[in-house]
Amino acid sequence: MSIDRKTVDHVARLARLDLSEEERTRMQGEMTAILTHAGKIQELDLDDLEPTSHAIPLRNHMRPDVAGRCLTQEEALANAPKAEDGRFWVPRIVEDSGE
Repeated sequence: MSIDRKTVDHVARLARLDLSEEERTRMQGEMTAILTHAGKIQELDLDDLEPTSHAIPLRNHMRPDVAGRCLTQEEALANAPKAEDGRFWVPRIVEDSGE
């Protein structure tokens, strides 16, 4: 399949690209090569293959969910740069809009 200049210009406009004349010529060749390759893939007989979402089987490696020792409030705040009233203190990042 061959891509014409009009299609290259259309795709460039959709992608909001300002291509030079040299880039348009190069893109025309590259897009033609991509569609030619996609056409070859579509010609393959894949009727006997099951659809897959991954090339290799995936498994979740889970450990048992066992409750362990929890930190006390003092231990959790021990390395905090600043704590106030038993909580982490962080600088305000949302400013009042005045409304």
